[in-house]
Amino acid sequence: MTPPLSPSTATSRPFAIVTGASSGIGYELARGCAERGHDLLIAANEPQIHEAAQKLRAYGTDVQAVETDLANAEGVDKLFAAAGGRAVDVLLANAGHGLGKAFLDQDVAAARHVLDTNVTGTLLLLHKVARQMRERRSGRILITGSIAGYMPGAYQAVYNASKAFLDSFAYALREELKDSGVSVTCLMPGVTDTRFFERADLLDTKIGVQKKDDPAMVARQGIEALFAGKPGVVTGLRNKAQVALSRVTPDTTLAHMHTMQAAPGTAQAHRKAKKVTAVAGAVGGIALLGAWWLLRGPAARRGQVMV
Repeated sequence: MTPPLSPSTATSRPFAIVTGASSGIGYELARGCAERGHDLLIAANEPQIHEAAQKLRAYGTDVQAVETDLANAEGVDKLFAAAGGRAVDVLLANAGHGLGKAFLDQDVAAARHVLDTNVTGTLLLLHKVARQMRERRSGRILITGSIAGYMPGAYQAVYNASKAFLDSFAYALREELKDSGVSVTCLMPGVTDTRFFERADLLDTKIGVQKKDDPAMVARQGIEALFAGKPGVVTGLRNKAQVALSRVTPDTTLAHMHTMQAAPGTAQAHRKAKKVTAVAGAVGGIALLGAWWLLRGPAARRGQVMV
């Protein structure tokens, strides 16, 4: 870890803290801030955060990396101390992870770690940083929620519930800070191509193997919404449609739909369905070609021209 940056050595560039920045959406959010000329303090609970910092330094700004677990107060304090008292212009609270399988089949300590990372650690960091922003009457906050917060997440129940909390909390905090000079934006992506599914033990599920959004696209839309001061953004047209549908669909139906996506073993059924669809498409194409050939008539099939 690089040493804390003291206020006396701080540059004149704006300063951003990005959590969960070792890869995926978090890394792309950090890259978006670096492209806008922000110095960075990035954090994750894995050593890859130092590799991410090295790549981000190519954008010409100062980048500090902190390897820490934001699921506890000690980890949050470690990150906050690394800022060295420097004013935070932008906070991107992105740290989080999921956990697959049925709730009663999960290790309860692992389930609690999801809550402590996604919710408790996020709140602790927000409380520290947003208070300073409010005192200065200046700052921007991005909270990474999810469209998962709109759906009861059978076989991913703790994760979806944590994202429902963050989606709601972000809009509530925005309301409380609306006259303070501090903006709050909620980023709500859908299924995104990151290491999330491997970490959450979801690779044997339909949601784990289906086509996913590009994290760079997700982060770009989040950065644009953040600096435009928008309340929130659901990334991608497909995800917007899913959120709209969730508002008029009974929760019992949504929970069942999520089971079909996230229950263990659904990856195999998804692959079989794709094969059947591909075969059906091929057979249908051959049938249409055959029908077209027959309808041309005998003379046309022999290459003759009738006059």
